Amino acid sequence: MSEASDARAREFLAIADQFQLGALVTESSHPVTARLSDVARADTAEGLRLLFEVDRDVLEGFRRFVASDRAMGLSDRVAETVRRGGRLFFTGCGSTGRLSILLDSLWRGFWRSVGRPEVGDRAFSVMAGGDFALIKSVEGFEDFTQFGRRQIADLGVGPGDMAFAITEGGETSFVIGTAWQALESGADTVFVYNNPDEILRAHVRRSREVLEEPRIEKLNLATGPMAISGSTRMQATTIQLAVLSTVLEMAARRLLGKPFEGVPQRMLVGLEAVLRTLESEDVRRPLAELVEMEEGVYRSGGRVNYLADGLGIDVLTDTTERSPTFCTPPYRRYDDPTAAESWSFLYVPEPHSPEAWRHILQREPRCVSWSEEEIRSMVPEDKADRTIEIVRRIGVADLLRFRIGVDGLADRLPRPSDGAVGIFGATDRGDFQASQLALAQAKGARIAGLAIGDCDPPNEPLMVRVPVPDADLLLRGLERCAAKMALNALSTCTMVRLGRVMGNTMVWVVPSNLKLIDRSTRYISRLTGLGYEDACRLLFEVIEYIEPRMRADQKYPPAVGLAVYRHRFGLGNEQAEARLREEIGGF
Repeated sequence: MSEASDARAREFLAIADQFQLGALVTESSHPVTARLSDVARADTAEGLRLLFEVDRDVLEGFRRFVASDRAMGLSDRVAETVRRGGRLFFTGCGSTGRLSILLDSLWRGFWRSVGRPEVGDRAFSVMAGGDFALIKSVEGFEDFTQFGRRQIADLGVGPGDMAFAITEGGETSFVIGTAWQALESGADTVFVYNNPDEILRAHVRRSREVLEEPRIEKLNLATGPMAISGSTRMQATTIQLAVLSTVLEMAARRLLGKPFEGVPQRMLVGLEAVLRTLESEDVRRPLAELVEMEEGVYRSGGRVNYLADGLGIDVLTDTTERSPTFCTPPYRRYDDPTAAESWSFLYVPEPHSPEAWRHILQREPRCVSWSEEEIRSMVPEDKADRTIEIVRRIGVADLLRFRIGVDGLADRLPRPSDGAVGIFGATDRGDFQASQLALAQAKGARIAGLAIGDCDPPNEPLMVRVPVPDADLLLRGLERCAAKMALNALSTCTMVRLGRVMGNTMVWVVPSNLKLIDRSTRYISRLTGLGYEDACRLLFEVIEYIEPRMRADQKYPPAVGLAVYRHRFGLGNEQAEARLREEIGGF
């Protein structure tokens, strides 16, 4: 162990009691998927069935929310906030950060569609690391309460506004910072989370302080363990999407003078129907074919281009979340040939990428742009230089280097080893996906489609159709939930079959923040028998070895797997990496 890695391990262990989250329900193993990796490799459709069975926890959680009648009061406050000229803030990090941007985009897009963009413009999303983090997690941002305070303060949150601070676990420092800043600035503040209060109070002081603050309203949406242990991009964020889109739907109806009673009940009936559809043979069998198609493309060294329009942000969320969860190469900048090529990438119909980003976000991109002086005032001196370096690389100009418009298609022209997947939705505006699928097929690539709701996709040999019942929802929240569950199952089952999950443990997780360092340490301890401290020191030795490649977006071995092989076989980093590559490949 080098002095530097030992010092980093000691630094983490000194504060580890604040980030040891193994007691949280969202970090525990779901009994339904305990053998998921074995089941999915033997029968893909049966693996999908297990994933959708866990989504029934979302349905039951939403049923409890409907019975509580809390949507009525929350939607009334949202409508009154907007009616009086106030603004809505949605804050989060990681998957809840992407959810906050989705909710912002939904709200803005709807009001533009009815000719009242000024109402849409009263919504704001605050993601740890800014809009750049849609593409790639920004190192360390979610670990600092002061960063959350600063990002929401930069947008001027104040009296008359309403803020939804959204955190899956209920413990994320960044989100807690946004909640405190919103409250202290005079905004109506709601804390949205997915773990039992008694566990958070017992184990996480910063969560306890929020839960004991009577001026912050608490919205507990706990559903139980995730289908993949700790992967809160799945059920935790799905129920948050279902609940908050319902609240916004009712608020929009109030503002338009339309009937809003019964919306939660219609959403519940719709969710029941969608889940039955996803569990059916008519969906699982073709979806299993799509999983196996993607798996085959990746095993052969190919890439998959996703093509979407109305559901573009939903697809972007799912494809970018694969990187930190399963250690796949993140999206690659068009002008960075040294980075590893992304396994998947999104394209939308706009001719130029600046327009494409505006379409995805329904506004201009908004990134973090703090000065050196501002950064030094927020972080310890020993972290300032690194944070300054990070902030310099996550601005709007950097975001636009990810070309997701038609202008980016030339960067990933289809090859025979590649795949193309069209995602079709009810608000698509033309034949972009169909035409690009035809082009990919002509080049020899494998093609498929996923159609969500009321749309008319081409009649391709492999087209997964997920009907969505008409619940008369203006914001189409039911369609977004259906898309999320289908995409989550597709990407998760693909990665399970590629060996990136053991049982239901994501052993290829990227330790990019303190919560994930704790999770990686716990997994190493579980798989090696080492104590927590020794597992942590081993992890930091491995991080030191792979970090240069991580930061350069190059291929690198999984930190947990490398640590386990080092301990199990008594190897150094290079030897353990060579053995991992020989036995499991994939990096």
